[in-house]
Amino acid sequence: MGLSFSFLARSGSSAAAASSRETGLGDLPESCVASVLSYLDPPQICRVAMLNRAFKGASSADFVWESKLPLNYEDVIGRVFEKDGVSFKGLCKRDIYARLCRPNSFDGGTKRVWLDKTTGKTCMLISSNGLAITGIDDRRYWTRIPTEESRFYSVAYLQQIWWLELYGEIEFPFPAGSYSLFFRLQLGRIHKRFGRRLCNSEHVHGWDKKPARFQLSTSDGQEETKQCYLREPGKWIHYHAGDFIVPNSCKSMKVKFSMTQIDCTHTKGGLCVDSVMIVPVDRTRLQRF
Repeated sequence: MGLSFSFLARSGSSAAAASSRETGLGDLPESCVASVLSYLDPPQICRVAMLNRAFKGASSADFVWESKLPLNYEDVIGRVFEKDGVSFKGLCKRDIYARLCRPNSFDGGTKRVWLDKTTGKTCMLISSNGLAITGIDDRRYWTRIPTEESRFYSVAYLQQIWWLELYGEIEFPFPAGSYSLFFRLQLGRIHKRFGRRLCNSEHVHGWDKKPARFQLSTSDGQEETKQCYLREPGKWIHYHAGDFIVPNSCKSMKVKFSMTQIDCTHTKGGLCVDSVMIVPVDRTRLQRF
């Protein structure tokens, strides 16, 4: 009985010792772990970095995050931060990626650009203040309304006009890829009463007579035109103006866009203009805005 017990004890201690010598994920070289992490998307990298010390160290490797940055990220930094005096010197690629994933304002605060945290693709917003709007300075036609429903905290509100023209353009080092451009618009003026969101449709008229015309063109000759009736008062809607392709990241592309309704047989009014959005061609991405 005693012999059997001592044998089992020795066997158990030998097994424990052998088990303690087995290697685990924490024993992998950081360079190997980093190579694996480079195939993951950024949120996955951040999650596995919490597994152990080796994964945490590997998740900071420059080559892991450089593969997530746009090829021309230095041109993007130069365009966005050229007048702010912001320095990226000394920052590791992970910190650069994190900084570019924030909404970064430029051109006097009329535009914002950021990288999608999951895909690393470029997204942009251009406020109504960054557009050329016919009659914008005449308070008989247009007013500026503060609102928390805009990322720029204000929108342009059209009371009434015969001739509607909104124009804009942006020259930017877009990374290579396909992009969609949308106008974010709403019929009716929103206000809150006792915490409830209400829509005042008093000035909404004329949009069912003729469709609005949306146009897009690029510096390399791409063009697209669409027509659409504005609809659903009280709801922010993204009206698709068109798509464009950036064939390479070597130079900046100029994109011009417009929205018009110039049929002077009737007036139109009650329109909120928030912004123009440029995002990679992926309609499901609109759900994040």
